[in-house]
Amino acid sequence: MLRTATDGDVDIIRVLRNQEPNREVSVNAHEISPDEHAAWWAKASVDPTRRVLIYERDGVTAGVVNFFDLELETEPRTGAWGFFLDAEGLAERGETLPAWIEVMKDATNYAFDELGLDELHGEVLEHNAVVRQMNRRFRFVEGEPETRYADGREITVFPISLHKDNRRKPKGN
Repeated sequence: MLRTATDGDVDIIRVLRNQEPNREVSVNAHEISPDEHAAWWAKASVDPTRRVLIYERDGVTAGVVNFFDLELETEPRTGAWGFFLDAEGLAERGETLPAWIEVMKDATNYAFDELGLDELHGEVLEHNAVVRQMNRRFRFVEGEPETRYADGREITVFPISLHKDNRRKPKGN
């Protein structure tokens, strides 16, 4: 289940984002300080081009989905997204794979059915082979890679995109 993040979720969002497995596959891999996170939330929580959602599994916070750069008044309607899971908690419970599939399904459904997007964009690091494979399973298409420098390291980033007509349809449709 996805729900809108609130001020009460701010601390857990930072805890999850700072988990080592999440930092290893993020463009910005440094540990986020409380002040940096508070500044991000102050902007993100009032930004009309952004939605920050909490992914819950069996009533427990299990991840965060960020939609940003939303263009909801133009044609085509576009937006970007990213997410991270509670890597440590889900691994302890043996729920990583089912949670991952569920959050991707819920997030793409939200993008196309709730936000009404025509195209959903994102990016994935080259070395994140497992996510790249899952993205393909969900019919995301990779674009040309680009080299960037972030947090003192050189990384290769693949842009990804999914058009609403190419997505895996929710069951029953």
